[in-house]
Amino acid sequence: MQTQETEGIRLNSFDPVERRIALDELASSPAAQAATGENVNMHLHSFFSYNARGLSPSALAWESRKAGLYAAGLCDFDVLDGLEEFLEAGPRLGLRVSANLETRAYLKEYAEAEINSPGEPGVTYIMGAGFVRVPPAGSAQAGMLGELRHQAAARNIALVGRINPHVGPASVDYEKDVVPLSPGRCPTGRHIVRAYVNRAKSAFSGAALAGFWAPLLGRTAEETAKLVGNIPAFEEGVRARLVKKGGLGYEPPTPRTFPLVDDFVGWVLQCGAIPMATWLDGTSPGEADHAALLQCLRAKGVAAVNIIPDRNWNYSDPAARALKTRLLKEYVQAAEALNMPVNIGTEMNRDGLPFVDNLGGEALKPFRDMFRRGAQVMVGHTLLARYGGYSYTGRAAAEEFGNDVPAKNVFFASVGALPPVTTPAEERLKRMGPDAANLTIRHSAAAGAWCWA
Repeated sequence: MQTQETEGIRLNSFDPVERRIALDELASSPAAQAATGENVNMHLHSFFSYNARGLSPSALAWESRKAGLYAAGLCDFDVLDGLEEFLEAGPRLGLRVSANLETRAYLKEYAEAEINSPGEPGVTYIMGAGFVRVPPAGSAQAGMLGELRHQAAARNIALVGRINPHVGPASVDYEKDVVPLSPGRCPTGRHIVRAYVNRAKSAFSGAALAGFWAPLLGRTAEETAKLVGNIPAFEEGVRARLVKKGGLGYEPPTPRTFPLVDDFVGWVLQCGAIPMATWLDGTSPGEADHAALLQCLRAKGVAAVNIIPDRNWNYSDPAARALKTRLLKEYVQAAEALNMPVNIGTEMNRDGLPFVDNLGGEALKPFRDMFRRGAQVMVGHTLLARYGGYSYTGRAAAEEFGNDVPAKNVFFASVGALPPVTTPAEERLKRMGPDAANLTIRHSAAAGAWCWA
């Protein structure tokens, strides 16, 4: 019997074999039989990019199953390293799943406007949703995936090069101190912050540690000493002063810093996935006219949107809460008017974020059905594309539905609403081959239950 501590250690090991063995043992435990509720989290970062709790794809799937999530989606930054692990964990646990990728890209039409990457005009967070396999080595799609990784590494190395001259004994070696923090060797800015925090702890102790950080953070030694004890708040403070706009390592982006939105969207479509816009909170110049922004992105092939609901309602200040919830409602309505499915999640890339949004709560209940339909579309696309060779954005779907996007959404949602695929069902679908699996999935969706005749 695994204790909670050993469960976490094994599920989050950098050794994939150990993770798989741990998950197989847990899949047969009583906790794997948790009742399924209505909540979804379709935007979960794993330790392949950055998860504040260090959770692996297997651990995320397990936590989702224990919590009774209706569906869960992996969403790592710049990589698909966890895709197979997460999509295989779904059937082993009886969990509806999808796999996504997030990055930042340059939207040339908004070159002068801040969109949803604070302090970076022209830069937008953007996603590809519903990837069902990693592009094969040597393919053009694999080349683009490699370029995303290469560009991320180049930005990281340059960032470390700008910070190191300011931190003396706490300077880091990118290859030795930063890269090993990510099991896929593709670290993020948050890994860089963690590396500087670790190096400073090695170089200083006690009052000397607070004395080192105080001038860098713009605080007194006493304030810093208290902050150092609160690791999440401390790392956020270090990130703000080293990495973000105004920080020691910050450099304004250019069109060459990130891939162009057009190129990224084209790549996502080539992979048979769904290009997805992301929404911050509607208060930036670029997001202020959300209808224009959505129209611009949709014209490029973006077909769905992603929202992090917690940052759009969870405020103690009544005025801020009222403003953000109003803007959230307007954006959701704009997406609905364009028939763009809505994907939601909590990211979990910062300590203190909830594991899942409560769709039954006062703030999100009005959007509950839409958010669940969005998850169903992503899961339905994943099932059809992975086993039946039929993608939401593919040629066959375009020929079948034409411009009738509402009908397409209803169809894919009906597939995603099927009971979760189990390992025996997955093996059966694989043995059938794409054509027969496609027909079986369609017949099952029409019946509202799996039909194996």
